[in-house]
Amino acid sequence: MKPPKVASPAPGPLSDELHGEDLVLSYGRTPVVHGVSLHLRPGRVTALIGPNGSGKSTALRALARLHGIDAGAVGIGPEGNARDAASLTAREFARTVAMLSQSRPHPSGLEVHDVVAYGRHPHRSRFAGLTDADRDAIGRALEITGLADMARRAVDELSGGELQRVWLATALAQSTGILLLDEPTNHLDLRYQIETLDLVRDLADRGTALGVVLHDLDHAASVADHVVLLHRGRVHAAGEPVDVLTGENLSHVYGLRIDTVLDADTGRVRVIPRGRHHARRTPHATPIPA
Repeated sequence: MKPPKVASPAPGPLSDELHGEDLVLSYGRTPVVHGVSLHLRPGRVTALIGPNGSGKSTALRALARLHGIDAGAVGIGPEGNARDAASLTAREFARTVAMLSQSRPHPSGLEVHDVVAYGRHPHRSRFAGLTDADRDAIGRALEITGLADMARRAVDELSGGELQRVWLATALAQSTGILLLDEPTNHLDLRYQIETLDLVRDLADRGTALGVVLHDLDHAASVADHVVLLHRGRVHAAGEPVDVLTGENLSHVYGLRIDTVLDADTGRVRVIPRGRHHARRTPHATPIPA
C-alpha cells in the first residue's frame, strides 16, 4: 500500500479539494472498505455508486470525519500537498466541508428558517446573533431549495421530502467549497429529484467540489463528471460515466443482466436492468433497444 499523499499541517487558507487516500474502514472488527482512494475537485461532481453494502456511504462518511479510519488518510488541498484533515479543528473543517447525511435528527418545535440557520454555526461566534452574511447565506439556501415561502412553517408539519430539502438547505447555508451528499434524492418526488440534481450540477458549475452517493444509476449518468463504482468495499471501476457505466461492469457488480445505451439526444448513458420479465411486451409500446 502506497503512503498517503497528505502533508503535515501548514498555515494559510484551505483549498477546496478533498482526498481520501488508501482508506481502510471497519465496523467493529469487520473491514468494509479496503484501500479506496477518492479525489473531489472543484467544479466536479464525483458520484459513488454500487450495491447495498459496497461501502460507498461509509467512504463518504470517512471523508466527512464521521467514520474512523483504520489506515490511509483524508487530506484537504492540492493532491500531493494536502493538509491532514485530522489536524483541523471541528470549526475549521466545517467551514470547508459540509455533509448531508442519510441519518438526521427530526427537529421539533422549530421553524424551517431556524433549522437552516444551524448551518451557520461554524461561522458564528459563541452566543452571537446572526450577521448580515448569515442572513444572506440562509436566504440564498432557502431560495435555491424552493423553501423561501415555507421559511416560517413548523418543521413538524412537513412531509419527508420537504424535510429532506430543509436539511439540504442547512448544508448549503454552511457555505463551504466542498459538499458531500449521501443519497440526496431519497424520499423526494420526481420533480424535486430532478431539481436537486440540477442544483448539484449548478453548484459544481460554480466551482464547488461535490461527492454524491447515488443509488439511481441514471441519476449518476446525468449529473456526474466522475463515477466511482464500488464492489465489496473496493473500487471496481472509476472514470467518466460512459467508461464506468458499461453493461459488463454493472452486470458483474449488481449480479444481474444490465444493458446500457447512449441517449441520442444527450449523449449520456441510459441504464436498462433486465429482470425476469424484461422480454414482456406492452401493447403499442415503443420498444427499448436491446
